[in-house]
Amino acid sequence: MRAIVIDGGVALRRDYADPAKTAGESIVRVRLAGICGTDLELANGYMDFRGVPGHEFVGEVVETANSPMLGRRVVGEINAGCGACRHCAEGLARHCPSRTVLGILGRDGAFAEYLRLPDRNLIALPDAIPDEMGVFVEPLAAAFEIFEQTQIPHNHRVLVLGDGRLGLLVAMTMRAEDYEVTVAGHHPERARVVSIPVVRERALNGLFDVVVDCTGSSPGFMRALELVRPRGTIILKSTAAGSAALNLAPAVINEITMLGSRCGRFAPAIEALASGKIDPRPLISATLPLDDGVRALDETGKSSNLKVLLKIS
Repeated sequence: MRAIVIDGGVALRRDYADPAKTAGESIVRVRLAGICGTDLELANGYMDFRGVPGHEFVGEVVETANSPMLGRRVVGEINAGCGACRHCAEGLARHCPSRTVLGILGRDGAFAEYLRLPDRNLIALPDAIPDEMGVFVEPLAAAFEIFEQTQIPHNHRVLVLGDGRLGLLVAMTMRAEDYEVTVAGHHPERARVVSIPVVRERALNGLFDVVVDCTGSSPGFMRALELVRPRGTIILKSTAAGSAALNLAPAVINEITMLGSRCGRFAPAIEALASGKIDPRPLISATLPLDDGVRALDETGKSSNLKVLLKIS
């Protein structure tokens, strides 16, 4: 099959092995996939990943022992847990110590004609959600995870630090849940895309109750520490390759609560999309065919673009 492969570089392969049939797992023909910041970090060496990246997708089940799913249009939870450990039993397969993660850890992903996921990871996509919206289910679920992890009073001022793909999607989610939210970054013009104020980060001088750091950088985290009020909360919402020295003294002095936040349940995201509560399609900058996948990754890295999609089949 055709696939975009990371292996000491990024390249289109036309002879990549099809996913092998495995008990309890289904084969999905990928229709549409989204490129996110994690994919770019993987290409830069994050997780030392080798294989097919991509974890945001809409596809069609073409081979399965779970007959009700055959032919269904699906999205998929990306963390494949062992199904037997304490974390899996508690519904937290995303923290299973033996997990694989679609397109990120030990499992080929969605930038290919076919992928494989456990049957229990597949979720049928309602007809009301077109592919162009369905491809946002996974990152939108990650945004909704904030509400699973913490209760934020509605009178709290929320700052989303970072006006890229993830930051804007988090801001749209916060606004949909009736929070006062400001986005800070380097592109005030993006306010038109999300109908939410986008201010230049360097112009901020007030303090916020909650800062959601979507910058994926150590300078961004340090800026978050400057912008959160004493006893406020910083939510860390992005990953980046590499490491950096951090001064955590301000977090101690100001008694800041810090919360790491990653993947989330798909149900709230699907409900928000199906009801029209959130429409992320204005974030789409381009849709390119799989054969142009390497260029699509390059385009995603340009600040002039937001979400780039890959049309697979």
